[in-house]
Amino acid sequence: MLKTTFVLEDHSRQQMIKMVRAVMAKDRQKSVRMTAGQTVNHAFYKDVLERLRKRVQRVRTDMADDWVLHHDNAAAHTALSIREFLTKKNIPVLPHPPYSPDSAPCDFYLFCKLKLKLKGRHFGTMENIQKVVTDELHTLTENYFWYCYDQWKKTLEPLCNFPRVIL
Repeated sequence: MLKTTFVLEDHSRQQMIKMVRAVMAKDRQKSVRMTAGQTVNHAFYKDVLERLRKRVQRVRTDMADDWVLHHDNAAAHTALSIREFLTKKNIPVLPHPPYSPDSAPCDFYLFCKLKLKLKGRHFGTMENIQKVVTDELHTLTENYFWYCYDQWKKTLEPLCNFPRVIL
């Protein structure tokens, strides 16, 4: 049987939540901004990965050479150019089981929570949607993040054999 050990850095949970929120707040204007109708293709995703890689190197120097990417099996994620990029940059990928959309970290809690907040409402503009989603994200407590992480870990632990996964 495969055994996976998940190790968290020497930060308190509260510190980690603050760091996640700070990164989200700081990068909100730059990260994955899309225009209406834009397609997430391999070129777009490669740009996102490059920005992520550089951000990890700059902000998280302690783990810049020791992190694992987890993404699903969407076409943009599994394209040859993406696999080549990840190999060239020495970015290991946590395998995602085929036909397992419920194994994506956000599916354990975050998207369900956001869907409930947005369901049945009309917003009129993208800015209104972004404001409601951002406001809802700011209400998340430390326990919500840990619930998502724990559920993700329980689902993927039997499927993977990685010595260390850091979130």
